[in-house]
Amino acid sequence: MNLFSEYRLGDLELTNRMVMAPMTRSRAIDGNVANPMAAVYYVQRASAGLIISEGTQVSPQGVGYIRTPGIHSPEQVAGWRQVTDAVHEAAGKIFAQLWHVGRVSHPDFHGGELPVAPSALPVEGQVWTPQGQKPIETPRALELDEIPGIVAQFHRGAVNAKEAGFDGVEIHGANGYLLDQFTKDGSNHRTDAYGGSIANRARLPLEVAKAVIDVWGPRRVGYRIAPHFSAHSVSDSTPIETFSFLAEQLSRLGLGYLHIVEAIAGPMTLPAGKVRTAPILRQKFNGALIVNGGYTAVTGDAAIKTGEADLVSFGVPFLANPDLPERFRTNALLNQADFATFYTGEERGYIDYPALG
Repeated sequence: MNLFSEYRLGDLELTNRMVMAPMTRSRAIDGNVANPMAAVYYVQRASAGLIISEGTQVSPQGVGYIRTPGIHSPEQVAGWRQVTDAVHEAAGKIFAQLWHVGRVSHPDFHGGELPVAPSALPVEGQVWTPQGQKPIETPRALELDEIPGIVAQFHRGAVNAKEAGFDGVEIHGANGYLLDQFTKDGSNHRTDAYGGSIANRARLPLEVAKAVIDVWGPRRVGYRIAPHFSAHSVSDSTPIETFSFLAEQLSRLGLGYLHIVEAIAGPMTLPAGKVRTAPILRQKFNGALIVNGGYTAVTGDAAIKTGEADLVSFGVPFLANPDLPERFRTNALLNQADFATFYTGEERGYIDYPALG
């Protein structure tokens, strides 16, 4: 087995084990509709075994970045349908990443209202709003009777993703966004049924997972985590215990895959003293395991061959190399990513990276 081996993900046959990781590109058009160029962008990368879309808001409340697409309006569903139809015509497979940013937002996105979070705690960092870059403000805590509405937002997002023609969905439970905020004790100081113990803090993520499974069935649903992510003032005092519990519970639900963001190379390498969670969670979760975080052709291949993971996701390498599987297969040189055009530039730095030949 290696990166180029076929893999059966539930009832889906993947042509290889290379996954295009979800990456915000900030090219959405008015109404947070996927840019028509997104069809070109994703088709160019359809040789991935599986594409996971950029984060896609499940509601207006879930918005925290300019020009990011949603999946909560008819126009947004129609925009994504153009993308999925094009990817399928190119023999690719694509999941939608369902996203609610929670407190990583600003009142400018919400008519002056504060963003929501598990707890009203200050947040370090800034966000780009329609009025420019601004500090993140202290959010308001969700009331207990509002939490079913969050679950409903993800359920509706899952329904809309099916209508839009996606092959499945990934729940975004990583990177300091709403579900991660509930999971980690540094950002969740609640004293009700959704705070305190690990089981309580995992309650909302598991309720969301069940609601999404009701739409898609368990094998077409994935969940993304980043146990050691610490930006946006999130942290957890016992990440191994916390995410072991979450992984075990998601496994019991029969979830298709667990996607772990845990850097092994580059500037985001795991901090000194932190224990890698992937080998531990591999024993806790019975579905497919996707690893992410600075993998190369060599280290990704090794992760598959040793059984550390079933699939490996690549972010920036896929961004800059639309034909990444072929480049890895032939040991070809890689295009270098233009960081200045990650979130701006329209077609430049988006659909103009050359393929081999």
